[in-house]
Amino acid sequence: MIGPERREFSVLAGVAPISGRNCQIGVVSDSRSFVYACIDCLLIHIRFLKALTISILAAPPPITSVKLSNGMTVLVEPMPWLRTAAFSLSLHAGVQAEPLQCGGLGSLVCEMVQRGAGPYSSRDLVAVQDNLGIDRNSSVSTSTVSFSAAMPADSLHEALRIYSETVRHPHLPSDQLDDAKQMSLQELRAIEDEPTQRVMLRLRELQYGPLLGRTAHGTSESVEATTISQVREFYESHYHAGGSILAVAGRVQTEQVLQWAEELFGGMKSGKPITQGKPAGKSVYEHIEAPSSQTHIAFSFDSLPYGHPDYFKRRAAVGILSDGMSSRLFDRVREKRGLCYTITANCHSLQQGGGVFVYAGTTPERAQETLDVAIREIENLADDLEQGELDRWKVRVESSLIMEQESSHSKASSMASDQLQLGRVMTTAEIEAIIESLTVEGICNEWRRDPPKNFRIVTLGEKPLQVPPS
Repeated sequence: MIGPERREFSVLAGVAPISGRNCQIGVVSDSRSFVYACIDCLLIHIRFLKALTISILAAPPPITSVKLSNGMTVLVEPMPWLRTAAFSLSLHAGVQAEPLQCGGLGSLVCEMVQRGAGPYSSRDLVAVQDNLGIDRNSSVSTSTVSFSAAMPADSLHEALRIYSETVRHPHLPSDQLDDAKQMSLQELRAIEDEPTQRVMLRLRELQYGPLLGRTAHGTSESVEATTISQVREFYESHYHAGGSILAVAGRVQTEQVLQWAEELFGGMKSGKPITQGKPAGKSVYEHIEAPSSQTHIAFSFDSLPYGHPDYFKRRAAVGILSDGMSSRLFDRVREKRGLCYTITANCHSLQQGGGVFVYAGTTPERAQETLDVAIREIENLADDLEQGELDRWKVRVESSLIMEQESSHSKASSMASDQLQLGRVMTTAEIEAIIESLTVEGICNEWRRDPPKNFRIVTLGEKPLQVPPS
C-alpha cells in the first residue's frame, strides 16, 4: 500500500517515453513481449486520458481541513464532476486500545453500535440507509475503527446524521450481544478454512508483535468471554472526538459540509487518543501443519512507514517486484519457472514502522524452491533494475490517479489515511512530484542501504521448509 492500512496508489504525472520497443502488437513473438507491447500502448492512452482529465479539471477545488473544538479534524474535497458523495469517519478505537486479554473487543463494539442508535432500532437503521442508497462499510484496524459510506450526493446530510447517532448515541442492547458474538465466531471459523488468511494473519503478528500485530477478530475464547459491561466500558473510553477524522469527498459544497460537521459532531465529547507504539516483531520461522495438497508460504521483512522521506523509493521497489503481470516476482517465479500459481508482495505501514508482506501458493514439491527463488529475487532487486521496469510502474500509478478521480469513496479514504499517518493530506501534485523524481539509481541505493533481512516466515502444509540464510 502506498499509505497506511488501506490506501493503495492514487497518483501520478508525466512519464518519460519508453523507447526501443515495438508497439505493434501483431509483430510480437511471445507472451511476455505481448504484455510489454500492451503496456506501451496503454502508456499512450494513459497520457491521452490524463491530458483530457487535466483539461477538464484544470483547477480542482482545494482540500479544506478544519479542526473542531473537540479535536475532530474535518477534511473536505469537492469533486463537482461526480454525482456521488462519500465520507470516512475514523475514531481511535482500534485493536491497540483493547486490553491484551480482550482480543476482538473493538470489533464487537463496532458491530454493537450499529444495532440501533438514537431514534432507530437495529432494523430501522438498516432500512433507512438502504432507502437512501448508502453503500456502507465498517472496519477495525490497529489504530482506528472506521465507518465509510458512499451515496448519491443528495443523501449526504442525512447519512452524516445517521452516523452521528450511531457513534454518539448507540443503544448497545445487551440482548443482541450473543448475536454479535456469533458473527465474530463465524468469521473466526471462516479464517480457519482459509489457509491464505491463516498464514498472513499469523505473519502480521510476527512482523509487528503481539499488540500491534494481532488480528481484530480476537480468538474464540476472548470473544466468548466478552461481557456487555466490557462493550460499554470500551465504548465510553474510546468513542470520542479526540484525534478523530471525518473526511468527505464528492459533489459537495465545502462550507455546507463544515456546517453539517459542526452541527452533527461538534457536541461529541472529546478525549485523548492512544499513542501508537513501535512494532515489536522478531525474525522467526513457524510452520502450521495441515493436510493439504498445497503449501502456503508467507514471509515479511521490515520496511519504512508512510511519511518517511524514502518511503516512495521503497514503495516503487516493491511495485516493480509485484505490481502487475510484468512484475519481477510474477515473471521470474511464476511464469519462467512455473513454481507457483500465485505470488504477491505488498507494502504496509503503521505510524512508526512498516513491513513488506509476501505470499505464494504452490505445491509441496515446489515449495522449497519457490521460497528460495522468491527471497533471492527480492534480495537481488538492485543488481539489475532497469529503467523500463520503473517506467511501467509509473504507468500503473498514472492509471490509478485517473481512476481515483472517478471515486469519491477512494478520495475520502485516502484523505483519512493521510491525516492519520501524516497529520495532513498530501495533494496529488505533491505525490506526482515525488514519483516523477524517482530514479533507478535512487531506488537501488535505498534498497542496498537497508536491504531485506530478518525475515519472518510462516508456512502451512504437510511439511516444513528449510529457511534460507539472509
